[in-house]
Amino acid sequence: MTDMTQSTEVEPQAQLRKTTRRGGGDPASRGRTTIADGVVEKIAGLAARDVLGVHAMGSGMSRTFGAVRDRVPGSSKSATRGVKVEVGEVQTALDLEIVVDYGVSISDVAKAVRENVVAAVERMTGLEVVEVNIAVSDVKLPDEEDEEPESRLQ
Repeated sequence: MTDMTQSTEVEPQAQLRKTTRRGGGDPASRGRTTIADGVVEKIAGLAARDVLGVHAMGSGMSRTFGAVRDRVPGSSKSATRGVKVEVGEVQTALDLEIVVDYGVSISDVAKAVRENVVAAVERMTGLEVVEVNIAVSDVKLPDEEDEEPESRLQ
């Protein structure tokens, strides 16, 4: 009788062809990402300004200085005005100072600002927002002019 069994030997080269991962783990997890406070401030400031009923950000004094600064050629509006943040490795806390339009529900505006800011900051940075404190420093009346100094230039 003849033996019909076939032996399946693995070629030595086939064993060497196994893919080896260098560096260990997912490439996306190699290294560390840090996010500056100013980045979170800008994201939060822009997200808060998007909410209907928010007239401006910051106290009266900071808005006055900001209006003067905005008139300097080459400068741009400060997206961080009225925003203070503390950024940790995985969490952040924010303090916002806003001016609301007269006639809107302050509690509804504050809720909408919180929701918008939390969503934007968490989506863009991956940080967990632990709190968003909102201080309403003023109400913009319909017949009130904005606190921008008159330009001396015509």
